[in-house]
Amino acid sequence: MTDAERLNVGLIGVGQMGHGIAACIQRAGHRLCFLHHPNNQPTADLTSAGAVGRETALEVAEHSEVIVICVNGSAQVEEVVLGAAGLLEGLKPGAVVIDCTTALPDSTRRLAQAIAMRGARMLDAAMTRTPREAALGKLNLLIGGDSATLAQCRPLLACFAETLTHAGPIGSGHQMKLIHNFASIGSLVLLAEAAAVSRGAGIHASVFVKILGEGGAWGAALERLSPYLLESDVSALRFSLGNALKDLSYYCTMLDQSLGNCAIAHAVHGTLKSACAAGDASLALPTIVDLIESRARGHTVGPQSVTTQTEG
Repeated sequence: MTDAERLNVGLIGVGQMGHGIAACIQRAGHRLCFLHHPNNQPTADLTSAGAVGRETALEVAEHSEVIVICVNGSAQVEEVVLGAAGLLEGLKPGAVVIDCTTALPDSTRRLAQAIAMRGARMLDAAMTRTPREAALGKLNLLIGGDSATLAQCRPLLACFAETLTHAGPIGSGHQMKLIHNFASIGSLVLLAEAAAVSRGAGIHASVFVKILGEGGAWGAALERLSPYLLESDVSALRFSLGNALKDLSYYCTMLDQSLGNCAIAHAVHGTLKSACAAGDASLALPTIVDLIESRARGHTVGPQSVTTQTEG
C-alpha cells in the first residue's frame, strides 16, 4: 500500500465485531484511531500495532478521513454523532461516516442529512455473520448510499468484508439488514417452537433434527439450532435473546412506519419479549426452546446460563 492509499480511519465501537474490523483495517496498512469506551474489548493489541485511542468522538473525527461506527443501536449512533463532543462537531469536509450498526433506517436518513450539512457523506453498511468472520475479514455488508461514495470506500470496506452488496440509497442497507434478521430470527423462533412441541410429545431431539433435516425444514436456522437441541451447545449461534428482541423491535417499528401492522413479525417479537422477561436477555438465542417449553407447561424456570457473543 502506498502512502496515497493509506487512510486515517477512526473506529467507534471496539466491541466483539468492531475489534475484528479494527484489526483488519490495521493489517491492510491504514492508520487507525478509536474511541476509548468502557464497553470496548481489550485494545492492547491494536495500540501495539500503532492505533491511537481518543477520548471523544469529536477527536476521532478530527483525526480521520473515514469513521466507522459499530455500536449497539440507533440511540447510541445518534449520541455518537449528535451528542456533546460528537462526530458532527469534528467532521472534516469530504469525510465519510460508515455506520455498520443495526439501526433504524429513519434515524440513519436523518443523520445522513446532518452529516451532509457539514460537507461530509455517509454510508450505512449493515453487517451479517459473526465476530469470527469480522476477525477474518469475511463479513457480508449490506450498503446504503450513493454509488460514488461506495466506490471511493470499497477498498477500505473490502479489508473486513468478503461480500459488499449495494442495497440502494442511504438507509437501504439498514432496511435490508432488518428484513434479513426478521427472516433468519423468525425462522429460528418458528423451529424453536416446533422443537418445544416435539419435546412435549416425547420425541427425541435426534429424531426431530433428522426428520426436519431430510425434509422441507432444512436450512441455516435448523443447522444453527441443532447443536443446542442435541448437545446444549450454543456455539453455532451466540447471538443473544436481547439483541434478537432489539432487532425485531426495529423491524416492527420500520413496518409500522411504512406497511402497517404485520401479524407474523409482531408474533415473533412477542415471543422474544416474553422469553427475555422470563429468562436472561444475555442468553444465546437457541435457549428460547427451553423458555417456550417452560411457558407451554406453565413453568417459570428458564434455561441454563450460557455465555453469548453479540453484534458490536
